[in-house]
Amino acid sequence: MKQWKIYLILTAVMLTWGFNLPSVKYLVSFVEPVTLTAFRILLAGISVFVILAFVKLLRWPKKNEWKYIFLGSLLNVVGHHYFLSSGLAITSGSNAGLILGTGPMLTAVLVSLIMRSYPSKLQWFGVIIGLAGVAATVLVGSGGATGMNIGDVFVFVSIFVQVLSYIVISKAAGSMDPRLLTAYMFIIGSFVLFLISLVQEPGEIRAFLDVPPTFWLAFLFSAIIGTAVGHMLYNYSIGQAGPTKAAIFMNLNTFFSLVGASVILGEAITGRHMFGLVLIVIGVLFGSGAAEDLIRKRRRRLSS
Repeated sequence: MKQWKIYLILTAVMLTWGFNLPSVKYLVSFVEPVTLTAFRILLAGISVFVILAFVKLLRWPKKNEWKYIFLGSLLNVVGHHYFLSSGLAITSGSNAGLILGTGPMLTAVLVSLIMRSYPSKLQWFGVIIGLAGVAATVLVGSGGATGMNIGDVFVFVSIFVQVLSYIVISKAAGSMDPRLLTAYMFIIGSFVLFLISLVQEPGEIRAFLDVPPTFWLAFLFSAIIGTAVGHMLYNYSIGQAGPTKAAIFMNLNTFFSLVGASVILGEAITGRHMFGLVLIVIGVLFGSGAAEDLIRKRRRRLSS
């Protein structure tokens, strides 16, 4: 597929993810996070299987592919969605959106370290600036100088394990369509989350009986569009463009998350949020290596 089409897909995914974040924040106000996430991811998995059956991409995984499926399930589904939904239950949607914006920076640095290519000084500079942006966003609590909310920590952990999963998905893409990988990861991960919910939130499944109609609209949007279609297309894009390039687009996710938090949740976007956003974007540009690429290209033009 042409590169511009991949970029268009990534932009559309960031739009749906940006509005999915405040949608999940809304949902966890009615149902406890792990129980909600287990059923949301199960519906997402079923939706991906239906889509893949329609386009005739379904097949049983090969023996050597199961390791990627199980590892991806633990990281991309169980770890990421457990900490994200739990974090959203106790922090704001705008804070969560800004913290998730550190994804591109973490992706680039982790890929460099795993590939044993030591990150450059500019990349480390980007990491420091990006983390400063997170600190500017979350160290001042909603009620003043109350310190970092544990929900903010959970959201950061969720993006960290998701970044690790992108590396697994990138490796699996050599033999397995990432969209098919996504389907299997969702189904397996949803059952693991359901088992966790039985221990952590016993009897919470009854909460689904008392939710308003708007809950189901948000639930269907989050499960089918935000999670099923969004993750399927993003994981496909990782296989096409690589984890680092795909992750750069998460800048847009940060922006759309702030817009979504304002529109859906009515949260006020403060100067602290905007300052944090600017620092995170600068951090991502340097931490992902994008700034270095631009500098090299400019030097080549000037020298030619």
